[in-house]
Amino acid sequence: MNAKTEFPDGLARCGWVDTSAEYMAYHDTEWGRPQGDDRALFEQLCLEGFQSGLSWRTILNKREAFRRGFANFEPAKMAKFGEKQVLALLADAGIVRHRGKIEAVINNAARALEMIDKEGSLAAFFWRYEAPKGAPSTLGASTSEQSIALSKALKKLGWKFVGPTTVYAFMQSVGMVNDHSPQCHCHALSDKARKGFKRPT
Repeated sequence: MNAKTEFPDGLARCGWVDTSAEYMAYHDTEWGRPQGDDRALFEQLCLEGFQSGLSWRTILNKREAFRRGFANFEPAKMAKFGEKQVLALLADAGIVRHRGKIEAVINNAARALEMIDKEGSLAAFFWRYEAPKGAPSTLGASTSEQSIALSKALKKLGWKFVGPTTVYAFMQSVGMVNDHSPQCHCHALSDKARKGFKRPT
C-alpha cells in the first residue's frame, strides 16, 4: 500500500486519501486509532455496511446526515425503529437509501443490545478478535483470518451486512490493526496509540 505526498502540508499519507481537508482530517485523527467506545464502534460498523459497493468518501460526506437519521447510532434508540422510521430514512436524500442496509442496521441495534447485556460491552467482544502479537501483516489485504472469524461470529448472533470485507474495513478504521502505509506519517502515531490503548475486557 503506497503513500502519497502531494498534500498542502507536504506530509505523506496513505494512497486512498485525497487532498480535501475533511478527508485528511479523518485519516489523520480517526482512521486506524484504537477505539473502545461502544457507540462509536457501533456507528463505524453500521457505516462500513453502508459503504459496501460505494466509496468511503461518499459515506464520510453523508456521515452527519446518517447520525441525524439514525439517532446518533444509539442502539437503544435505533432498536425501537419501525416501518415509519424506515420510510422516513428511505425518503432522506442525505443518506444512502438502501432498504436492505437500513433494515440491517436497525436489526443490528437490537443485536448490539443483546451483546452488551451478555458481554458487558461491544468493545469487549470486538477486541477479542484483534490479531495476536506477531501475526503476519495483512497490509493491503481486504480480509484477514480475524475478520473472517468475527464476521462468522456476528452472523451466528443474527447481525446482518457484516461480511469479512466489511468487518476488515471496520477493524482497520477502529485501530484493531494498523494498516497505515509504512511511509504514511500516521503509521507511527497509530502504533503508539495502539501500544498505549487498554484493551476492553
